[in-house]
Amino acid sequence: MDLESRGIPSGFIASSEFQEAADAQQKSLGIKAARVFVPHPIQDRTDAEMTELARQSIELVAALIVKS
Repeated sequence: MDLESRGIPSGFIASSEFQEAADAQQKSLGIKAARVFVPHPIQDRTDAEMTELARQSIELVAALIVKS
């Protein structure tokens, strides 16, 4: 929210487990943050799995900072 208020495009990436929490936080703060949710869990993935997850998500992640 701070970055956006200063004109800096921003967003966040989280695993799908945190989508409901993010929705609640946005509602309580009165903001609509750009965000990408990736499949949960993250912590037990191998490097190869994380690389593939990043490849699958890169376009969505890049869109977080591209203003239309």
